[in-house]
Amino acid sequence: MNILGLSFYYHDSAAALVQDGKLVAAAEEERFSRVKHDSGFPNLAIDFALRMGGITIHDVDYVVFYEKPFVKFERMLISAMATFPRSSAVFRESMQRWVTDKLWIKSMMSKEMGVPGSKLLFCDHHMSHAASSYFTSPFKESAILTVDGAGEWSTATMGIGRDNKIEIVKEMRFPHSLGLLYSAFTAYCGFEINEGEYKLMGMHPYGEPKYVDKIYELIHVGEDGSLWHDMKYFAYHYSRNSTLTDAFGEHFGRPARDPKLGDKSLDPYYCDMAASIQVVTEQVLLKMIGYLHKVSGMKSLCLAGGVALNSVANFKLLRDGPFEDVYIHPAPGDDGGSVGAAYWAYNHLLGQPRGPALDHAYLGSEYSDDEIRAFLEKNDIAYEYIEDDETFLRFVAQTLADGQVAGWFRGRFEWGPRALGSRSIIADPRKAEMKEKLNAKIKFREAFRPFAPSVLEERADEFFEFPEAQRHFPGRFMLYVTPVREEKRGDLPAITHEDGSGRLQTVYKETNPAYHRMIEIFGEMTGVPVVMNTSFNLKGEPIVEHPSHAFNTFSLSGMDFLFMNNFIVRADAKKKIAETKFNLRHEGDSVTEMVS
Repeated sequence: MNILGLSFYYHDSAAALVQDGKLVAAAEEERFSRVKHDSGFPNLAIDFALRMGGITIHDVDYVVFYEKPFVKFERMLISAMATFPRSSAVFRESMQRWVTDKLWIKSMMSKEMGVPGSKLLFCDHHMSHAASSYFTSPFKESAILTVDGAGEWSTATMGIGRDNKIEIVKEMRFPHSLGLLYSAFTAYCGFEINEGEYKLMGMHPYGEPKYVDKIYELIHVGEDGSLWHDMKYFAYHYSRNSTLTDAFGEHFGRPARDPKLGDKSLDPYYCDMAASIQVVTEQVLLKMIGYLHKVSGMKSLCLAGGVALNSVANFKLLRDGPFEDVYIHPAPGDDGGSVGAAYWAYNHLLGQPRGPALDHAYLGSEYSDDEIRAFLEKNDIAYEYIEDDETFLRFVAQTLADGQVAGWFRGRFEWGPRALGSRSIIADPRKAEMKEKLNAKIKFREAFRPFAPSVLEERADEFFEFPEAQRHFPGRFMLYVTPVREEKRGDLPAITHEDGSGRLQTVYKETNPAYHRMIEIFGEMTGVPVVMNTSFNLKGEPIVEHPSHAFNTFSLSGMDFLFMNNFIVRADAKKKIAETKFNLRHEGDSVTEMVS
């Protein structure tokens, strides 16, 4: 049975294919379209997923959308009427989009894909989140918590999964939302909503949680972790341009930070505010899971929703919470809703048996040696090729040990927002200057942003305070920030954040043998089986998908080497092309020249 799951029309559009209970392909549209957070219909991701499944759209049994548009439309109407006339501008803009596109999703999907309406199904937004985590987890039964900004009406749900069924037992409703509360502070601290939450998380260790009590004056938190917001401080439910009212800044005594400042000034006040909302978020989540543990009686927890991307909070839920095990899908946000929608139909609705647990995130496209060689030769890019894997991986490890920075492009790209050793920029974590070098000359992003360590799973606990790291799935997906062992921080200065932590990725030989072996060799050379890892992209761009994207990013940055499969491209190659004074862009399988 073939089930195609889709998410689109908000942000991070995606497609996923489940065949007989196994997730065989999943990808965000942005990887192919090259539009960051692409929200459009995911034609390219659909084509990719069908190719990976070896089928056409006519072989698909059901296509499942990740939310229910008419229920969401109801929420938009009721919210607009409740806040009129303040909501008039956003109401007018929303209605234009809904009347022309969003209300007619079923007919549009049928026409766009050429499938009959009888094959189209619609899943509740938070059920999609719940299903994405529970049905890909290793648990036969589990408590389930989903937390995000908002779905149709729900902003958080508590559920219980048993075998192939999910029961939602409790929900929290818009406009009261932990995700929207965190996003409000993202905006207050001068960052873009749905993009800057990572920055807020990265900034919080530079401050002290001085304003926790002031934040609690804006909200009421129940014993079950449910929130009530005093809406006089918030404008996201009626404003097109503002998340906050003037009362918000007046409450804290300072206006929102000017987003134009970027990282030029790490203002201690806003760092303290970032630290404060992080603490509040963790406290609320701990209350939620404490209550859920009590009412469910379960030993395991599945997390999903955009708030489950808060890796700092995630580890504290595992360490300090009541559950023995926690599982988080590698794409817990709206992109992951496509996976959840497909599994909801296959398991919950159709009653099919559970498939295998998702123990890796390598679900995207890949390129063969022949395809990479053809690209390099077509564009007259000088390269070397080492046929023997062991020799090649030893060469890579040595370049890192010598202080070089490299792009690593190998295998199927990763599902979700994290680079996990398929489309990564890698470097030596022992060199403190690497953090500044990568932020300033390669990623072109804020100087305070941390970098992730990729560590051999069998040696993770030697370097990080992460007992039994091997059995915890979220570590594979870079969804835990754990303390770096104090005695090891001197060995890992480039990945140790301001508070002594690191957002680690545990690397498994079974799921990424080449990356694992390269790190193992690096460890043999240096005594440190850890490499510095960040996503293979420049600031504001999607992670690379095609060899031309990889070479373009390599060309426009300060990287020293590009490794694509066993091909080696040195910095001299990009210098030669740069002399033509052209920019590089991908069209099809070639690098085309555009006058700069």
